[in-house]
Amino acid sequence: MRIFPLHIDFKKRVPSAFISLLPLVVLVAMLVIVVQIYGSDALSGASQVTLLVVSAFCVFLGMVFLKVPWKDFEKAITDNIANVGSALIILLLIGALSGAWMVSGVVPALIYYGMEIIRPEIFLASGCIISALVSVMTGSSWTTVATIGIALMGIGQAQGFNEGWIAGAIISGAYFGDKISPLSDTTVLAAGSVSVPLFKHIRYMLITTVPSMTLALIIFAVAGITGDTSSTAEIESFRQALDTRFSLTPWLLLVPLLTGVMIARRLPPIITLFLSSLLAVLFGLMFQQGALTEVGEGSAFEGVMRTLYGSTSLPTQNSMLTSLVATRGMEGMLNTIWLILCAMCFGGTMAAGGMVRGITDIFVGMIRNRVSLVGATVGTGLTLNLAVADQYICILLNGNMFKQIYDRMGYERRLLSRATEDSVTVTSVLVPWNTCGMTQSTVLGVATLTYLPYCFFNLLSPLMSLLVAAIGYKIHRKAPAEQIPKKER
Repeated sequence: MRIFPLHIDFKKRVPSAFISLLPLVVLVAMLVIVVQIYGSDALSGASQVTLLVVSAFCVFLGMVFLKVPWKDFEKAITDNIANVGSALIILLLIGALSGAWMVSGVVPALIYYGMEIIRPEIFLASGCIISALVSVMTGSSWTTVATIGIALMGIGQAQGFNEGWIAGAIISGAYFGDKISPLSDTTVLAAGSVSVPLFKHIRYMLITTVPSMTLALIIFAVAGITGDTSSTAEIESFRQALDTRFSLTPWLLLVPLLTGVMIARRLPPIITLFLSSLLAVLFGLMFQQGALTEVGEGSAFEGVMRTLYGSTSLPTQNSMLTSLVATRGMEGMLNTIWLILCAMCFGGTMAAGGMVRGITDIFVGMIRNRVSLVGATVGTGLTLNLAVADQYICILLNGNMFKQIYDRMGYERRLLSRATEDSVTVTSVLVPWNTCGMTQSTVLGVATLTYLPYCFFNLLSPLMSLLVAAIGYKIHRKAPAEQIPKKER
């Protein structure tokens, strides 16, 4: 689990609501323009420049109007970037893994056998459930999406589903597991940051998590039954193209099986991803010698290296399959890493300038009762995901901002930890410049705004948190409510 220092000095002057929100408004406005002009190429540089420009704007506001010294901004930026160092290595390894699993035939085998088992009518609901089970067992949405998620994307596309629906089902399931698994670092962090026992936190989350997931599955089931999918002939054509292009054998399924064993043994993610990539390379040399030689233009060694670090393209009899099996390796992650570094600059300047504290104070000032308390927690979590761009920092900030307020109002801290997960953990993947949004969009090859409307579990979770707060189910007070000091409003 990564532990992040908080870059907020609560004794500093807190900027006004206008100044606190101004950088966020400017960022959203600029990104809207960038997306309109560049479209899908926005992540190739324009969005990164936008984040840096708005970061400079934060520094300007902080130094000129709030008298924050440059050294504070510099420290916050460098600390933020240092905090995501391991995540950047993981991203590079995910790039290598996706390339190795594809060219070695592991993902094609999963798609090939998966199409025999999963019927189109139940695919969306099944994909969501499979992703949820894998994520619960692994505790990682990133690993789930980078492995089984890629295979499910292939199956769904072969069956004729819209890419937004497929990605939405995968992400809904992956973040269900990420939210409630005792192996998940976000789950451990949300509970630990406010001193709530882990399994007490997980049991309490089930009250909002199970209904949200149930509704999401109903939507996916209805969409699968009523959706217009590919004909049996088209699916069979896709399977034949796979069989012709790759040497498919059940032995290839040993790679994901052994990867699952490593995850169950709780090996560090970096080690697991590295060893899984190495396994895929070995199986590729055994079963896909021709494909690797083709990628390496006559050399299997060059083919292996290019599969891990660069772009590959294997022509097939099916144009959709040709597009699906094309990989970008580590090279494909560089724009995402670039964007994360720029997002960390923005988050650091927002925190050092006091804008993050100013934004949270807006929500704290709205607290009057139980519903507004949970609403302020959820609203702050959502806004932090937009402003800070990293879910781990957001979880810590949300917990530290509100735990004393929950104590003073007499509510259990498990209500705070649940509201934090309902807002921060599951919505981080819906923000295009958040580390989660950038990563899953890159891995699945689907733009964040394309899959966002279909991530029903992620969208329903904050609303369910508010609904349960309004009903008051299992929400107990420890002591009579106390007046919130004006300085915390």
